[in-house]
Amino acid sequence: MGASNHSHLSPNRWDLFRNRNFRMLWASQAVSQIGDGLTKVALLWFVYQLTGSALKMTIIGLLQTIPPLVLSPIVGVYLDRLPKKPVMVILDVIRAFLIVLIPVLYLFDALTLEVLFILVFFTAVFSTAFGPALAASLPLLVKPSELMSANSLLQSTTNMGILIGPAICGILIAWLGTQNVLYVDAATFLLSALCLLPIKGHLLTTAPRMANVASKVSQDLAVGMQFVFREKPILRALLITTVFYTLGASAFIYVLPLFVNDHIEADPRWLGWLWSAMGAGMLATSFGLSCVKNLGQNNRIFLIALSMVAGGGALQFLAHSHSVVWGFILVTLIGASTAAFTPIAWSIIQETTPNHLMGRVFTLINTASMAMASGGMVAFGGVADNFGSVAGISMIGFVFFVTGMVVILLNRSSFQGEWLLPWKKMELSAHDDPKRVWSPVRISCSMPLSIHRSRRKNHLWMVDISPYSSDTKPNISPKRGSRAPPWSRKYT
Repeated sequence: MGASNHSHLSPNRWDLFRNRNFRMLWASQAVSQIGDGLTKVALLWFVYQLTGSALKMTIIGLLQTIPPLVLSPIVGVYLDRLPKKPVMVILDVIRAFLIVLIPVLYLFDALTLEVLFILVFFTAVFSTAFGPALAASLPLLVKPSELMSANSLLQSTTNMGILIGPAICGILIAWLGTQNVLYVDAATFLLSALCLLPIKGHLLTTAPRMANVASKVSQDLAVGMQFVFREKPILRALLITTVFYTLGASAFIYVLPLFVNDHIEADPRWLGWLWSAMGAGMLATSFGLSCVKNLGQNNRIFLIALSMVAGGGALQFLAHSHSVVWGFILVTLIGASTAAFTPIAWSIIQETTPNHLMGRVFTLINTASMAMASGGMVAFGGVADNFGSVAGISMIGFVFFVTGMVVILLNRSSFQGEWLLPWKKMELSAHDDPKRVWSPVRISCSMPLSIHRSRRKNHLWMVDISPYSSDTKPNISPKRGSRAPPWSRKYT
């Protein structure tokens, strides 16, 4: 049966939670993301109390950004060689140890600013490997048709962390004190590791490697880059789209406080409510996407582009709005539109990339994202400082809108459900009859491409075109007992 390019709603939106392995992975991430929400607030507040310097707070952010930029490509090579579950468990335990050292050293008056910076840096180093390991493990736990739903549900844990973490942190700081909140965060990392332990199956084994891949890190890294930039155009296109998406999305987080203060002239407490509105929009999109199954690749790319156009339009309206009410509505829409990108893009990458390259592909994309995030913060922050926050918001909206429209225009012929492709050229063996006539073959756009038909005279062949693997030739088998053709073919 051919893969459909139409979306279908799951009979039960929580079907994935019947999968015990996915359920434990989701629980692990839910706990961990809430802990991250605690850390982001508690750590910055702790540094400010310790130093009284806003500059020292920005150094914390810089130390958390450098490791992903520098180490991600190398980390990806080793992730592809290691079993994912032990890696994630060990990383959670190490991060728990590093976080708990901060309040312990503070308790014994042994915590200096330099030591704090070192602990934050190494926590970021080990966090660099966790995200790609998580993304690479998901295709081993769920069916290909469930990847977008699974990614959406995992992203919902991030949104829950944004909504719940800071609120809980504020209560805990008032109740326990800033440094003691870090004990709670360390406990969430340990609880996350405990949730991962019951997972069974493929995550326990080392990913297979291609026979022709050299053992040197540099060569393994080159294989991953070649796969993205030369062998899979869709990954190259997603990488470029990710760059522009991250360029704008990262900057919006830093420009919004200036916009609220300078343009809307609202009380600072309204900024917190706007963040909550954005998180609510993101959470709604995550749960909405988790209900959609079997959506074709081209339709998913169209959905990414459409969400960027909608987000860009909402940003333009926000830039020229002075109303707090309209601000809530538009920021909610912006949150909903930005939340569509990650689960859709990640599901396409997971479907297209073989397991032995998954770590390298995700770390390569994460590296590009982090680099552009830093560039976006500098570029749009400079625009906001020199020309005002309205100009900064407008420019971010312009980047979103133009990127989405370009993706739509470049792929407009592919958004019609399926392609009608003639065989352009075929390589025939010596036993082939060159007079054979082939009719066009209608190929579904969804991934993985499975069974399709081709008719020659009275013979009906079933063609299985699988995603990229070590064997890239289509598998052609006869239907109803017909003899298999003595030829092979490949696309040129």
